[in-house]
Amino acid sequence: MSMTPRERVLASVHHEEPDRVPIVLGVSNATGIKMKPYRELKRLLDIDADDGYLYRWPELGTAAVDEETLVRLRSDVRGVLDVEPASVLEANATRPPHADYINSWGSGATEIRPSEWFPMVCPMRSATTVAEVEDYPWPDMDDPTRVAHVAAEAARLAAEDRYAIMATPWLLFPLERAFAMQGMDTFLMNLALHPDFAEALLWKIQERCKVLMGHFLDALGDNVDIIKIGDDLGTQESLLMSPTMYRAILKPVHADYLAFIRDRTAAKVFFHTDGDVFPLIDDLVEIGVDILNPIQTSAGKMADLAELKARWGDRLTFCGGIDTHRILPSGTPDEVRAEVRRVIEILGPGGGYLVSSVHTVMNDVPAENLLAMVDAVEEFGTYPIGRGGSA
Repeated sequence: MSMTPRERVLASVHHEEPDRVPIVLGVSNATGIKMKPYRELKRLLDIDADDGYLYRWPELGTAAVDEETLVRLRSDVRGVLDVEPASVLEANATRPPHADYINSWGSGATEIRPSEWFPMVCPMRSATTVAEVEDYPWPDMDDPTRVAHVAAEAARLAAEDRYAIMATPWLLFPLERAFAMQGMDTFLMNLALHPDFAEALLWKIQERCKVLMGHFLDALGDNVDIIKIGDDLGTQESLLMSPTMYRAILKPVHADYLAFIRDRTAAKVFFHTDGDVFPLIDDLVEIGVDILNPIQTSAGKMADLAELKARWGDRLTFCGGIDTHRILPSGTPDEVRAEVRRVIEILGPGGGYLVSSVHTVMNDVPAENLLAMVDAVEEFGTYPIGRGGSA
């Protein structure tokens, strides 16, 4: 029997088999589409829709995908997002052309090539003391313009009761925000050389994030199915820090954050973390992660999908898994179809799998391959898994 998209997602995240494997695409930066492939997709589909950006943030470069395109992509979720305060949006909209983008935290991005921005504005790059953490002018998370739209948008989606609602407050992630404030290399060095400072910075960021998350969740009320958070903890071959360091310093921060969220919502917790995070999956399950993303199959042991499913498939829902390192950017549509089939046949049985690209669909992904991905889900993702056509 055919399900609504929301029913499909909810069945899967509760480890039940829906009618087909759900698709999560176009609703957050982690599951989004950059503007170039989005424009190509609209041209290919003859869809006339304006170009908009997630979070009203052009420098991020991720498209706010229009509804007609989302329907064609068979995306089973719709997003609700926060925004920067109105004063910050106005300041950036009216700044001189090519000037640095500065957000409410004081960090930001520099244009390194025309329309290509890189996070190079790090206001605490030289800080190493707890006093500097306390003295920094931290952002006002009580500014109502950050979430003024959230209640109405979530209520609209809930009233329609068609799509699963995925709430994605922008980068309320302690480690990645610390990278933004100091630069990644600098902060990782400070974890080793100045651990008291590094911990103080993480907990201060956490404090600010929790204030905004509280307002965001209050505005959502019961109108949310999935809440997205995360922190990039891995690289192509290993972790950014040892498991011992993670468990001593960052895991308590994450555990506190997830407990705060779980006390305020019944939504499933979606945790985004790039790279080979295989050694930390038990830790993430322990602190309350429900959905793990993006399952970066090009990174170390994350390629072993069968072991992931066998060890954690009864406790985690996996989201992602469709390779953006080689298959989506460089493969043929037939290779994309074959890879989607392969991943679905491993991760799909029993539910607990949501198809998505590994992180954002970047500028090197042809629109034809994106369509091949979602069409392959329709072909090979119908339950019971394995009854689809030949690749």
